[in-house]
Amino acid sequence: MQLEKPIPAACEPAIIKVQAGKIYSWCSCGLSEKQPFCDSKHKEIEGTPFRSVKVLFDKEQEIRFCQCKQTKTPPFCDDSHLLQ
Repeated sequence: MQLEKPIPAACEPAIIKVQAGKIYSWCSCGLSEKQPFCDSKHKEIEGTPFRSVKVLFDKEQEIRFCQCKQTKTPPFCDDSHLLQ
C-alpha cells in the first residue's frame, strides 16, 4: 500500500477541549482510528511521507482540529473542508 495523499477523516473540524501542558499528536495521513489524533497507522506504510504533528498547549481551551487533512495550518482547521 502506498499513500500519496492524506485520506479525509471527516469534512468538519473536531472541536476538542485541550488540557494545558499536554502534548497532542495530530494525524496527518487520515488512517488513524482515533481521529483527529495519531495512532501510528502511518508507520505501517513503507516510505510514507506522513508523520504526526505534535502540539503542546499552555492553557485549557477549545481547539478546532482539522479532519479533512487539507489544512494549510496543521493541525488546526482553516476551513479547507469548505472548498472541497
